[in-house]
Order: sequence, then C-alpha cells, then structure tokens
Amino acid sequence: MADPDTLSDKGLRTAQMIRSGEGQAAAIERGPGIWESRGVGNSYLVVTPDGDVIINAGTLSDARRSKELFAAVSSNPVAKIILTQSHANQYGGLEIFKTPDNTVMTHRFYPAERSYNEMLSAHYRRGSRRFFGTITGRTDEMVPTREVAPDVLIGDEGHPFTLGNRRFEIIWTPGGETRSAVVVWLPDDRVAIVGNLFGPLFGNHPNLNTVRGDKPRSAAEFVASVQKLRALKPVQILTGHEDIRGEEHIQQETTRIIDSVQWVHDQVVAGMNEGTDLRTLMREIQTPDDLRLTEEYGKVAWNVRAIWHEYTGWFDPSSGTTGLYGVPASTVACDLVELAGGAAPLARRAQEYVQQGKPLEALHILEVASAAAPQDETVRAAKRDALMLLDQQTGGKNLWERMWISTELKQLAE
Repeated sequence: MADPDTLSDKGLRTAQMIRSGEGQAAAIERGPGIWESRGVGNSYLVVTPDGDVIINAGTLSDARRSKELFAAVSSNPVAKIILTQSHANQYGGLEIFKTPDNTVMTHRFYPAERSYNEMLSAHYRRGSRRFFGTITGRTDEMVPTREVAPDVLIGDEGHPFTLGNRRFEIIWTPGGETRSAVVVWLPDDRVAIVGNLFGPLFGNHPNLNTVRGDKPRSAAEFVASVQKLRALKPVQILTGHEDIRGEEHIQQETTRIIDSVQWVHDQVVAGMNEGTDLRTLMREIQTPDDLRLTEEYGKVAWNVRAIWHEYTGWFDPSSGTTGLYGVPASTVACDLVELAGGAAPLARRAQEYVQQGKPLEALHILEVASAAAPQDETVRAAKRDALMLLDQQTGGKNLWERMWISTELKQLAE
C-alpha cells in the first residue's frame, strides 16, 4: 500500500515558514525598533516613544506568544494595530492586543470581507483544514473567540500618520490576497511591511485563486499593486514570512514578478481571443526563462485558469452542453462500468496508463470507476499508484498540490 509519508520533497519552504514560530523564544529585531514574531503569519511591532504599532495580530495562538515576546522588548502600550488583509493569520489574535485605549485600523473593505468570511465560515474552515491542518494540526486555534471590529477604516487613497518620532503610510494594494490588502510604509526607514501581498513567498507566482476556496484575485490588480510598491524604492521588505533586503535586489525582483505575471496575463488574453480552449492554455503557457518564478505556492497553469475565469466567468464551452446543468458525469458511472465489464477492467486500463507514465489519464478513468465502485480494492490500488506517480512527476514542489495528493492518499488508506 502506498504511504503518504513516502511522498516526494518534504522541504517545502511554505510549510516550514508556517511552523517557524513554534518554539520561538525571543522577538527578532529586523531594524531599529522593528521587531518580528513568527507564526502562520508574522506579526511586527514598531516601537515609538508615544506608543507602539502592531502590524498584523497573527492567529489566536500565535498572538498569545507574540504578546510575551513583544513585552520583552518594549514596555510601551500598544497605540495602533494595523491589519494588512482579512485572513485569520492577520486578525485571529486581535483580542489579545486590543484594549479600550488603542485603535484597530483596516482598509474600508475589511468589514464586508469579514462578513462574507463569516457567512461561509464552515466552507472556508473545511478547506483550510484539508490543507493547513495537515501542516499545523491546529486550525481551530487560528480563529478568534470574539470579533474585534476596526476602529478606523482607511480609504482607497491611503492614510499617512505620525506617531512619536516615526512616520507611517498605509497604502492600499487591492491585488493582495484580499481586496482589503494594504502595505505599511515607513518612509524614514524605507521599510515596507507588506503582509501577504506576494503570498508567503517572495519571487513566487501569486496564487490568484486558492484551491482551498477563496475569492479570486485580479492579475491586473496584483501587477498594479506590486508596481505601487516598487515605486516606493524600499531598501527592505518585510513580508508575512520573509525579510527581503537591498534596494537593487528588490527593484530587480519586483520587476521580474510584474513582468512575469503580466506576460502570463497577456498570453491568456491572446489565447482567448484566438479561440484556444482553457485546458490547452493551461498546458501550453509557460513563462520564458528570464521571467520564470518559483511555483511552490501559486502555479502558472492555475493562474491561467484564474485569469480565464476572471474575464469570462464560470462556463467553459469545452465542457459541452452538460456543463450548463447540474447532472454530473458520475450519474452514469454505473452504466459505464457495466458496459466495461466491471470495475476491474477499468482499474487494469488505469494501471496501463500508470505504466505509460500518464497518471492523469489513469485518474480520469478511475473517477468513473470510483463513482460506481468506491470500495473496490483494485480501483483503490490503481488510484494510489496513479497519485504516487503524479507526486513523483510534480516533485512535490507545490504546497497545495502536495497537500491535496497527501489528503487523497490518506482517504484511500482509511
């Protein structure tokens, strides 16, 4: 029996970063008076004589640790809490830091995003458990026990302010992981605290539409947001997980990110206008070597699909007439299995595809067989082999892909 623990590359940086706060004993100084507490999403403390500013509260469990780490480096009260977007690894720990005397600041879209997240909380948590629960084992500790509403809503034009001897600018970047995304710019330090504008990894393709389930991001808005950041000419970028330094390096890398995502966008648009079907574009669009980004979190093929659906909606004409209706192919799976002479012949054909190095063709057949005979051991064995081969071919280099395959294998083992 295939063992999920034998899957390929387990050294995914994203998984390591998400767990990097475990056991952290002291806050990390990232600049004069700028302190970091690591977690599912890093929190930052910016110290001023007139009170401190926290940028992102982190998850509930991470915030409990962050409060102790920050207290060890500053005895000042927390004056302001800024959230760079509306995900649980930014707002989950608000209740730990919020007092009657401090102010929570978010973009104006934040309350609406929290509202629809709450409306779909069961759906979103189910998706998060499927992926991040595998990594952290504690998704229930990510979310707050009570809602903390923002005190100040920032408009699209942004919001500059001065506290103590430090200047801050909150800048709207709607191409981030949520449309309420902002970056916090410290102009005197030339440091940008950007949250997950780039996702968890700098230099990675953005994840325009996560497979766990989220509202899609706009490729064009992502490009515009990174252009806005690049124009600041920062010497240091603090992301949700990384410390990126050097003005020249940052200029080069942000330019490459902008150009790469724009190139993919333009190729999709050209393909759509030429009448090329979606799946063909997913297979054929590959960035040139000089624009190549890593694909550990986002993937080019998935972004092709996200851009396609952003512009043309939910219907894919290549799905044919049945794509317009709520009757799936699985409703005739038993008929197809019967015509094939049972599930075993389909499992054998799937194994032949596996031997030919074609796991996806095998899985297409097995989706039919599994729908009709979900407990058939020959079908389950063939599916395990196909999934293991798929993992070997992809190299386990994408977090979402690897976690999906791992979860599928674990379900087969149950």
